[in-house]
Order: sequence, then C-alpha cells, then structure tokens
Amino acid sequence: QVGLVESGGGLVQPGGSLRLSCAASGFSLDYYTIGWFRQAPGKQREGVSTISSSGAYFADSVKGRFTISRDNAHNTVYLQMNSLKPEDTAVYYCARALGIGTPMHPGNYHYWGQGTQVTVSS
Repeated sequence: QVGLVESGGGLVQPGGSLRLSCAASGFSLDYYTIGWFRQAPGKQREGVSTISSSGAYFADSVKGRFTISRDNAHNTVYLQMNSLKPEDTAVYYCARALGIGTPMHPGNYHYWGQGTQVTVSS
C-alpha cells in the first residue's frame, strides 16, 4: 500500500528556512517521480518541485531558493526551502506519479500525502 507522510512545516519569518520531509512507504523511490506541490487559500494547487532518476525540476517562483533531494536508504524526499517569502505560505503536499520524469502538473500525480502547513510571516 502506497503511503506518503509530510513533516517539517511551521511558522518562519521572511528570509528564514525550513526543510520539509516526505516519508514514502510501499514502493521504491527509484522507480517513481515524487513531486512537491502547494496550495494557498483561494488558489489552485501548484507544482513546486519534482525529483526522479531523470533529474530534478523547479517552478520558476522557487528556483535558486529551494532544493530537492532524496535519501533512497530511508525512502524519504526532502524539500529545503531557503529565503522564504510571505507568498510561499501554503499547505505543502508531496505526491507520487506513476513513473519517472513526470511533468509537474497535479493531475499527473495519483498518490498524495495529507499536507503540512508552511506560514511565512513576521
């Protein structure tokens, strides 16, 4: 059974950092794309970053500030978020696609975690 559990969200001041974790179970990261998405109140869910054996990709809004990595031994994907801005405030979700190299669109991802809240505010 596929499982995804996010953690690491919280309240941070502008310019601060957070590291989100996505603990995966029931499958191996080697064979699937994992994506990070976010949804702010009143807005559509949007892609933030993806990672698979074919590479890592980032939305323009986070390039240069966020990095993504994975620890295959622990079956966990990390999203390191630096230089956070108030507009990064959202619920962040990790999700799994059906294969490798999947484009960053929510409709391509079939398994989702419960989300973790990130609030950037002074």
